[in-house]
Amino acid sequence: MSDKSRERGVELGDLRGKLQDETYPISRDELLEDYGDEGIQLSDTTMTLEEVIGSLGEDEFQDYGEVEGAIMNMVGDEAIGRKNYSDRTPPAMGEKRQDEGAPDNDGYSEQESF
Repeated sequence: MSDKSRERGVELGDLRGKLQDETYPISRDELLEDYGDEGIQLSDTTMTLEEVIGSLGEDEFQDYGEVEGAIMNMVGDEAIGRKNYSDRTPPAMGEKRQDEGAPDNDGYSEQESF
């Protein structure tokens, strides 16, 4: 799988081509029957198409763009790598930033001043 087919932390791989070649409109049930077991690679895990969009209330998809949009809207935190990661400089004195993956706090910390 190439980086060219990865978008916003979601890698569709061969599924992208299959969905692009599909005849539209297609019902949600038919889409899941035909492709529901296909894998979608997220940052550190793989989910099936059915796991990603199965709970979506959409009855019919008019084109590939609608299917892709549904996938992108329905993936959760699994699509991002390190949560709250930044390669930017550390917070300036007094600046609040959310700690990376910090559980059991309000999500923000202040850099200690000396």
